[in-house]
Amino acid sequence: MVCHARLFRLVMSLGLAVALAAQAVAAETPNPSPITPADGVLKLFNGQNLDGLYTYFRDTKHEDPRRVVTVHDGLLHISGDGLGGVSTRNEYRDYHMICEFRWGPRTWGNRVDRAKDSGVLVHCQGPEGGYGDIWMESIEAQIIQGGTGDVLVVRGKGQVQPTLTAEIIKDRDGESVWHPGGEKKVFKSGRVNWFGRDPDWKDVIGFRGKNDVESPGEEWTRMDVICRGDRITVLVNGVKVNEGFDVHPTAGKLTIQSELAEIFVRRWELWPLDKAPAAAQ
Repeated sequence: MVCHARLFRLVMSLGLAVALAAQAVAAETPNPSPITPADGVLKLFNGQNLDGLYTYFRDTKHEDPRRVVTVHDGLLHISGDGLGGVSTRNEYRDYHMICEFRWGPRTWGNRVDRAKDSGVLVHCQGPEGGYGDIWMESIEAQIIQGGTGDVLVVRGKGQVQPTLTAEIIKDRDGESVWHPGGEKKVFKSGRVNWFGRDPDWKDVIGFRGKNDVESPGEEWTRMDVICRGDRITVLVNGVKVNEGFDVHPTAGKLTIQSELAEIFVRRWELWPLDKAPAAAQ
């Protein structure tokens, strides 16, 4: 009986290992061709479970033993207790993304007293952890207190080598700020600040600039990311705050980051271009 019990445990362990390996391979295998919304809304988050989504973290990879990402009360809840995020299994191109989010009260680790931080990564390609062993290489629409609407090039050591061009001016500290008609600059890394980012921004919890468009406190904010060919446009609460063009790549998965701050999402969906409902004013 002891031998049979040991054999049973060995078989179960091997079965679990195979299942986890299969899950990882399935998550990292892209669609043969990216999906473009055509006939109506595609709900990336269905309000009930993680169907069509998967998680990845720097320390636990495809497993989530801390339950960083959960679904309850119709919300996608990211506790923030870890670096990683929740991604779509499919790749997409040419769409209008809507994400409605609000902050939770919790922060973690070395950001416990820093500005609450997250973001939506679009055009994610390459291996998991291609950037910092955490995220796929991609373009980020930043979600951070005081900087929601910044655009970042998330370039790691992979073969994707994302890039974008933006029209910018320099602020008093030499940072690049989106400004239509400004100097055209190619970004292979780094950040393009949204047009109203406070030049006195500080990385402190609760920071709010005098021109911020993001909703205050823990109120709901809507972010729109419009991916049209090689152009990306970002709106926050209906206000156009940033834009890039000559973007590479032009398709990929989408990820909502877990970046040591709690965040809730009630709506995450893709619409056909020019058919998304307008934000309430």
